[in-house]
Amino acid sequence: MYGINQPTIKEKILIVVAEMIYLVIAYYLLFITYDKSGIALGLFIALIITALRLTAMMFIWLTRGIAWQEAIMNSMAFGIYYLGFPILMITSNQDPNVVVLILGWVLFVGGSMLNTVSELLRKPFKDNPDNQGMLYTGGLFKYAIHINYLGDCLWVLGLALISNNIYSLLIPLGLILVFVFGYIPKSDDYLQSKYGEQFTVYKLKTKKLIPFIW
Repeated sequence: MYGINQPTIKEKILIVVAEMIYLVIAYYLLFITYDKSGIALGLFIALIITALRLTAMMFIWLTRGIAWQEAIMNSMAFGIYYLGFPILMITSNQDPNVVVLILGWVLFVGGSMLNTVSELLRKPFKDNPDNQGMLYTGGLFKYAIHINYLGDCLWVLGLALISNNIYSLLIPLGLILVFVFGYIPKSDDYLQSKYGEQFTVYKLKTKKLIPFIW
């Protein structure tokens, strides 16, 4: 997950192929087996936007290497989003709520932008050889150490609301738990070992995930 500088094209292609397969299955679920094509279209558009954004992040905007373990884990996680939300939508007995759907889109768009913009603002700093060995604490990362993870939590929560099933909320809840008890501690350990005192000072004055809260 960290310290890989090669393009790792094969690993990224695995993720893209998995996404394409998931989207084909999602299309079948939402438009062939489901009779509420209006709200189904909204969810499918959101899934396509997600796939395009994540693919652009891998190949254009953030070209860091991805280890096979991360590629496999990401492919499996994406399956939860691309298939889980459509399945939950078509099995839901709830009537669509316009307010909830709008809130879902606000969270989806806002979270997607937060995740992408935070990474793009950091990219010029990371690409500059003069900054080698220096910890980036600017841009949106001055508000939270893992502000990009917060973006992930928000856009996934948005998908959960768009999918119109109360049980969909278990997916963003699970993601938050993975971040809090898995990714964030692991990332903190890596940053501490790599940047030492820089990270010690940074974490003392910066929230971990949610600005001004935690």
